[in-house]
Amino acid sequence: AGMRFFLQYVGCFFAFFSAGFLITSTWTDCWMVNADDSLEVSTKCRGLWWECVTNVFDGIQTCDEYDSIYAEHSVKLVLTRAMMITADILSGFGFLFLVLGLDCVKFLPDEPLIKLRICLVSGGMLLLAGLPGITGSVWYAVDVYVERSSLLFHNVFLGIQYKFGWSCWLGMAGSLGCFLAGSLLTCCMYLFRETSSGRLRSTYSLRNGYSSAATIVTNVHLPSSQTATAKMYAVDTRV
Repeated sequence: AGMRFFLQYVGCFFAFFSAGFLITSTWTDCWMVNADDSLEVSTKCRGLWWECVTNVFDGIQTCDEYDSIYAEHSVKLVLTRAMMITADILSGFGFLFLVLGLDCVKFLPDEPLIKLRICLVSGGMLLLAGLPGITGSVWYAVDVYVERSSLLFHNVFLGIQYKFGWSCWLGMAGSLGCFLAGSLLTCCMYLFRETSSGRLRSTYSLRNGYSSAATIVTNVHLPSSQTATAKMYAVDTRV
């Protein structure tokens, strides 16, 4: 039981921070950052929803939002948005399910098997959340790197060249955390399923045994007067 509690708490820890990392990564503005800091007087960051410019001298930041989601955007931007939003939703629900499945939470306290299944479902959702998260983050980073490398290879300089920034790294870290939390809650918690099921069946059998024994004792200790009275009423009814 102690090992199971430990795995639950470790999984909850990773699930909480992983969901936070994914959500923060999706809604921050530094997926791409300019790579020519020595030549620029400002830091330029591009996110999935807007682009911000920060002056390196006074720290003043100005941001420009992209056009409407119905406008024409690059395939990289649209698919990364979709995958990160999907990862956010799955990781958020996975964390909420895990909180309900913790043994320290007073939710279905008399149903340990159901709470264990809730933890398994939470682990599955976290594993699913890590897949679009890592796919979107790595694909975005690789695309930025390939674009920059191709420009350098052909000696093309377009003014501002980008490299992937901390928001992209945060998305990768959150996705890996989801994989770790999901693995703990599915593979490791699965080892305790048979133990919990056996304990639940033994408790149920013990309760049934107590109930049967109480019924037998009650029938044995019925007063003889009540039995005789019942027989008399039965005779009168037949007459």
